[in-house]
Order: sequence, then structure tokens, then C-alpha cells
Amino acid sequence: MSTPEERAIRVDLAAAYRLVAHYGWDDLIFTHLSARAPGPEHHFFINPYGMLFEEITASSLVKVDLAGDKVEDSPWPVNPAGFTIHSAVHEAREDAACVMHLHTVDGVAVSVMDCGLLPQTQTAMVVHADLAYHEYEGIALDHAERPRLAQDLGDKGCMMLWNHGTLTLGRSVAEAFFRMYALERACSTQVRFMAGPGIHEAPEGIAAKVAAQVAVPEFGRVVIDELAWPALKRMLDRRDPSYKD
Repeated sequence: MSTPEERAIRVDLAAAYRLVAHYGWDDLIFTHLSARAPGPEHHFFINPYGMLFEEITASSLVKVDLAGDKVEDSPWPVNPAGFTIHSAVHEAREDAACVMHLHTVDGVAVSVMDCGLLPQTQTAMVVHADLAYHEYEGIALDHAERPRLAQDLGDKGCMMLWNHGTLTLGRSVAEAFFRMYALERACSTQVRFMAGPGIHEAPEGIAAKVAAQVAVPEFGRVVIDELAWPALKRMLDRRDPSYKD
């Protein structure tokens, strides 16, 4: 039986799945979000492979170990590529309580640009100093890729998977979601301004200032945990609270 702590993590992760669907970031049944279960075993929750993100509930999430084996009964399989990516990050990073990976149109578009993500908008500056890159090695079915992915990620909270998509992690579901929101919004803005007649270059050094402004602990604790995340869950509660089931 789930403990209150595990139940809260399941509800938050299910909320994140519903929010990804709400913002149009989902890719049919593909891509994946995960959250570490309480305890020392490094078990984590991931989506039941075959459910649309708008269908996922707290109780339908599948609990697996770092070998990819289900540790609780579930009729649903786990996406093999999802396991490869998420197990790599959860195993390598103690602070990776949640990991999110998406294939949005704009995120993939920027992952193909030689320049990567440019620190030319405020939103891009929020994540730019915290952004790593990982080379594309094909569909992530080879577990041998895991140490390379972890090494490229290093201590960053966001990653651009070249020719593939976006990835974020966080010490909570809320933090990982906020990072993904900022990364995806930055990518969407870049796709638009790259189609324009020219770029107004941001002042030199301003990206570092913005990064420092959002790096203070109070930003994460207050703006994300106490303001933004509860507001997003209230929106879900008004629209369809079944994610809690």
C-alpha cells in the first residue's frame, strides 16, 4: 500500500503528464516523465506504455527498478527507450527526483540547429547556463548509451538531445516541470525569431545576470513550489481532477 509520501509523488507526476497534454507537448504515447519513489532502492514511477498522457492517473503509473523490472503488479509495459533514458539520470543524479523528456515540434527543431539554444530571450537566459547537450545515438534502446548520457548531463538541470528533443530534471516534479516549461518556451520563441528579418542581440553579460537572479533558493521554493505549481494543479482540478485517481 502506498505511503502518503509515495501517494503525493504519484499525484504530482500524474499532474505533470496531464499538463504536458494540456500544453500540447505530448507525442501520442511516446516520450516519458518519471519520478523517484521514496526509499533507498532508486525505484521510480513512469508512464504505462500505451496510455495517452491525458489518460494517466496516479494509480496507473508503473513502478520499476534500475534494471527495468516492475516492482509492483501492472498490466502495462514500460517504454524501453524511456527506461534507458530515465534510469541513466536517476542512477547518476541523487538530485533527480523527477526527469522529463519530450519530443515537441519546437524543441526538436532547435535540437537540429547548429547554434543550439541561443541566450537571446529572457526565458532562454533562465535555462541557458543550466543546459547540457548529448549527441544522438539512435532510438535509446542500447543501455550502453546510459553512461555517456549521464556524463554529458553532468550537473546541469536541462539537456538538449541533439536531433531528438529536450530533457529536464528537478529535485521535485514541480522543479522539473518549471525547467521544461522554460526550455520549451525558449525553443518556441527561437523558432519564431529565427524566421524573422534579424535579431536584436541581448546586451553582453545579461544572460549571466538573469541566471544568477533565478538561481537563488527563494525562487525555487517560493515562485515554483508555493505559487506556480499549486496554481497549475488548481487548473487541473477545475478541468479534470481524475489525474489524482
